[in-house]
Amino acid sequence: MSANLAATASDEAKEARSVSTRAAFSSFIGTTVEWYDYFLYGTAAALVFPKVFFNDLTPELATLASMASFAVAFVLRPLGGMVIGHFGDQMGRKKMLVFTLLVMGICTAGIGFLPSYNSAGHWSPALLILLRVIQGFALGGEWGGAALMSVEHAPEGRRGLFGSTMQMGVPAGLLVSTGAFALVSALPDQQFFAWGWRLPFIFSLALLAVGMYIRLQVSEPPAFEKVKESGNVSRAPLLEVWKNEKKKTVIMVFFQTVANVGYFLITVYALTYITGTLHLPRSVASTGLLIAAAVDLFMQPFFGWLSDKVGRRVVYGFGAIFFALYAFPLFWLLDTANPALITVGLALGLGIGHASTGSLHGVIYAEQYPTRYRFSGSSTAYQLSGIISSAPTPLIAAWLVARSGNSMSVSWYVVLAAIISLVCVLLVKETYREPIDR
Repeated sequence: MSANLAATASDEAKEARSVSTRAAFSSFIGTTVEWYDYFLYGTAAALVFPKVFFNDLTPELATLASMASFAVAFVLRPLGGMVIGHFGDQMGRKKMLVFTLLVMGICTAGIGFLPSYNSAGHWSPALLILLRVIQGFALGGEWGGAALMSVEHAPEGRRGLFGSTMQMGVPAGLLVSTGAFALVSALPDQQFFAWGWRLPFIFSLALLAVGMYIRLQVSEPPAFEKVKESGNVSRAPLLEVWKNEKKKTVIMVFFQTVANVGYFLITVYALTYITGTLHLPRSVASTGLLIAAAVDLFMQPFFGWLSDKVGRRVVYGFGAIFFALYAFPLFWLLDTANPALITVGLALGLGIGHASTGSLHGVIYAEQYPTRYRFSGSSTAYQLSGIISSAPTPLIAAWLVARSGNSMSVSWYVVLAAIISLVCVLLVKETYREPIDR
């Protein structure tokens, strides 16, 4: 009798581990597809769109307009987080994740088919911005759902590690998108700007099919099912967040300031800096970013695992301090104009600075809110932070360099961001040992 009970318990434990792993893998693959779509736009905004959709402007204004079109999606991300988070808290995480993936994939492929400014005039950038806005809305809900699927399914004591698998989709998406652009960048300029840059966007349809198949195989997290079965589903989750978690949400809006500033400085503005300011070939920027994204991808699970051992605040605080100390050496390495040193500079920034902070966003934001309104709370706080610190970073960096004539002002900007995040780390509650089904 006891042997049968032990065997049954063992089978249940194996099944639970299988479900957790499947959920983590689903979040990783789906998030990779989503961020492939998203970062593909960022790369194209730096290297292509000024010459294809904004070529009626001066080179400087074309770059600013292109960067602004990249930033506009961040305005819609909080709205997407609120709307999709509302339905995610009521209907479930899975349905919303399928919806957001579908919308992102279609919009990205659509950009690949848009006519240039020379063919369609002002309709061309207008349609580009429209698709970008829809992308931002979908991504606003995507992040929260993917985070909760991986964290709420995770085994006890391993939420940091499993939550980092979802966040690994960010560098993975960057890796795939940068790799795709590196391939087409090898084309001669005439072919690259005529049709080559479109291929990575159209390729997203294939990734969409894979992501949809995998996401449809995953069940709802037990924490949400428990709330649903008890009849405790919130009718107005966002109102509950505002009523019960106002102070905490304000802290979480500013919590990831340094991670956002550091990440988008490296992945978006650095491309413009390397090709525009340093006048180096596109391949130098693309190859360096490709390697840096691979290092980031490799390091994220380590920092997620480490946060399960020593706590989220310790690991995140380390990442913020690293970014502050590295803000000046990063540009020293870039300014050498040496491709190898540029690659080292980008890899250290992403592999240590971003990996130690970005890997924890999913688990930290999920753990701050109860299950009843967790989707709405975590999504709203996370996406509002994007407007404040992610969206303006490439624009602010470009303006600072143009105004001062050097990169030192950008480095001080990173230091300020690190101070803001460190204050928030001190204010937020440590949650790595608390239960998730509360």
